Amino acid sequence: MVGHSSMRLGKQRPRHDARTLRLADYLDTSTLPPAPESRDWGGKIDPNGWGMMLNDQLGDCTCAAAGHLIQDWTSNASSEQTISDEEVLAAYEAVSGYNPDTKQNDNGAVEIDVLNYWRKTGVGGHKIHSYVALEPGNHDHVKDAVNLFGGCYIGLALPLSAQQQATWTVPPEGTSGPGASGSWGGHAVIVVAYNPRRITCVTWGAIKQMTVAILGSLLRRGVRNSQLRLAGDGGRVAGRFRFGDPRLRPGPDRHQASLVTACWGPSQPSFPSFTCAVTREEPLA
Repeated sequence: MVGHSSMRLGKQRPRHDARTLRLADYLDTSTLPPAPESRDWGGKIDPNGWGMMLNDQLGDCTCAAAGHLIQDWTSNASSEQTISDEEVLAAYEAVSGYNPDTKQNDNGAVEIDVLNYWRKTGVGGHKIHSYVALEPGNHDHVKDAVNLFGGCYIGLALPLSAQQQATWTVPPEGTSGPGASGSWGGHAVIVVAYNPRRITCVTWGAIKQMTVAILGSLLRRGVRNSQLRLAGDGGRVAGRFRFGDPRLRPGPDRHQASLVTACWGPSQPSFPSFTCAVTREEPLA
């Protein structure tokens, strides 16, 4: 039996910002083809090569997930880059107030704080340019984002049943008792692949599977508390869109358009692809 009960979590409750951009304002889905049934961006990394990134000792999953997504992106761009534990720790200290000397304030972090820090300061020398909200409960948006942009940064409200599951799934007793969402706590992971039956994520330095059924449950529940965001690093990693692509369109106002244009604007050499991460905060079950 799998035992995750000793592992640390660390995703605090989501905080919403009305200024967050929305993916629907920028992708023209009338011309965008459907995502394929399967996509895998994590295959270039050795299953044992992801690294714990201190998440067995600290509630730094929100920063460890950023580190894993950097690995995912760079492995598909040219050569894999793995940021150090010290760099993950520095980000966690900055966003949470954790003091490694006194061990105080190891309370996790809010994902939007991590994204803002990642955008403004960078994590391990890597910055994202922006992040954009997806429509809550839109499964097609999630698949499109993984397919086109190379990975998802996801926040889950894990049930206690997830502690003993090799594959995260809705337990036989359903979504009450040990299967109740959030009964264990909040956790940030990244998704690197999907197929018709399973979602592949990375957590605690290893590959973890979850069923599509539990994702479907996740998408149907907790919409009021959900957040989906897409963050671009501007590098040529996984994105298939380039400047001038007719499926990209300017946002509804100048402020939004200027932020997103910075990811693929004509001043960028060779019109680099727009590479993105998606973040989701909803109950797992």
